[in-house]
Amino acid sequence: MLETIKKYRIFIGTFVVFSTITISLFYNVLKPGKTLPIYNPADVNPELVDSTVQYIAREHKIADFSFINQNGKTITQKDYEGKIYVADFFFTTCQSICPIMTTNMVDVQKAFLNNPKVMILSHTVTPEIDSVPVLKKYAIKKGVIDSKWNLVTGDKKDIYRMARKSYLAVKLGKPNELYDMVHTENFVLVDTQRRVRGFYDGTKPEEIKRLIEDINWLCENDKK
Repeated sequence: MLETIKKYRIFIGTFVVFSTITISLFYNVLKPGKTLPIYNPADVNPELVDSTVQYIAREHKIADFSFINQNGKTITQKDYEGKIYVADFFFTTCQSICPIMTTNMVDVQKAFLNNPKVMILSHTVTPEIDSVPVLKKYAIKKGVIDSKWNLVTGDKKDIYRMARKSYLAVKLGKPNELYDMVHTENFVLVDTQRRVRGFYDGTKPEEIKRLIEDINWLCENDKK
């Protein structure tokens, strides 16, 4: 037996190497590749979606918008045209989850600092408090880079509309107060075609890691 093995050792070795390569190739071909879902209002927790759009099950896109950022500049969908971006909702006086979310969003900013295709958009849910000077002070304190990240304020009904009809990410506030909102920990990933591609808990490091991985995937696969 030993003599037989020695005699055919080259053949056996070649066969083993060939088999390993073949199996590996088949595995890579057959294993499912990474994909990201496209979210519509019908796919999301109804608590986060305005009742007028909850029935929509396809072709949902972020609506046009116009807000004012921390520098007093008008920011519209044109500023995000062709961009992959992360949107969230916050308020500057929040002492619970907002500081954690902002710190984690800074990490997202750092991860894509040199990638002009990726941006961030944070909306205040208390525009009556978060004026332009207040947002500017907050931006400086938190390390917001103006070219990468807009903190925006505006008419409360417009913010409400975007939060619950476009980004599908904010809960209703007081029933007796028109357009009142309770922000959530959600970070929302939007692709270059203005479609929602993911929701992430902005308070959890492992979710931030997943978000960064998904943005990188979109950068390679979202070729608009």
